[in-house]
Amino acid sequence: MDSAESVLASVKKYYGKTLKKTTALRSNACKCANALPDGHRKILSEIDDEILEKFYACGSPIPADLVGCVVLDLGCGSGRDVYLASKLVGPKGTVIGIDMTDAQIKVAKRYQARQARRFGFKRSNVDFRVGYIEDLASAGIADNSVDVVISNCVINLSPMKDKVFSEIFRVLKPGGELLFADVFAGRRVPQPLREDPVLFGECLGGAMYIEDFRRLLRNLGCMDHRVVSATPINIGDPEIEQKVGMIDFFSLTIRAFKLSSLEDICEDYGQVAYYLGTIPDHPFQFELDDHHTFETNKPILVCGNTAAMLGSTRYGRHFRIVGDTSVHYGPFESGSADSGTDPCCGSSCSC
Repeated sequence: MDSAESVLASVKKYYGKTLKKTTALRSNACKCANALPDGHRKILSEIDDEILEKFYACGSPIPADLVGCVVLDLGCGSGRDVYLASKLVGPKGTVIGIDMTDAQIKVAKRYQARQARRFGFKRSNVDFRVGYIEDLASAGIADNSVDVVISNCVINLSPMKDKVFSEIFRVLKPGGELLFADVFAGRRVPQPLREDPVLFGECLGGAMYIEDFRRLLRNLGCMDHRVVSATPINIGDPEIEQKVGMIDFFSLTIRAFKLSSLEDICEDYGQVAYYLGTIPDHPFQFELDDHHTFETNKPILVCGNTAAMLGSTRYGRHFRIVGDTSVHYGPFESGSADSGTDPCCGSSCSC
């Protein structure tokens, strides 16, 4: 068994046999979920308790405007986010959940018919598959077939993260969205800690160093990603804290798009974005990332990358973008939302 297979086997054991419910986790890394919107909490009240009890998460990576979409959840576990997305995509949408842990998939599948009835659907719109997030082709996910990919505190558990992200951008449709929450580290985690089965299972040993993640995406052609939220992790277990020493861990929610037009820094083309206020449950404002909150009908000068993310994706029908990229004014100068200027393009850009 090679090292990657050994890691996957260890993770399978940890989440399939060692852990029985969320409360069995020793650290707070995989249970520090951000506050859910009111509408999402209402949906969770309709989801079976066993699904919720056996779900491990470090965020709430469920984007807006999902009606009719094909959504893929990587490492879906017991299926909480799949069923949450199921209600949001509606009866004409589809949600596919993939997980390598048979025990978790069995829990998720057990409630398919019941959840469909609770949501008022004539038939289930979810599909659970046993598979590996490093090899989505083997799970039957075709090229350019998915509108949105989500994942909740799972990618850190993969020993082959380059393959995971390569697969994500393969299956996303042009203009498709990746929104995921995961554990990141402020420095590279030393090899002995990466090999510790408890630290790995607790989502710490495999945490990505933020700058290595940025480089990985750029090597795959994704030149700009956005941080939606960032929360320091209080580990909460003295023994684990002693092991990891001075490493800072964070729960980040990251947004990226499959767009070939993005550049590696913010460039100024004099474009202006107007949010129309038409995204369901977002009548007054829409938050693209932690630097961009668009108020309804308020003009904001944006860089070329932000304009593409808003205008060349499914969000395009909710925005009016004035201007194109025919005239270039040099690097984008950051400003502030109050000044009507794009304040910054997130951690992946230099502005």
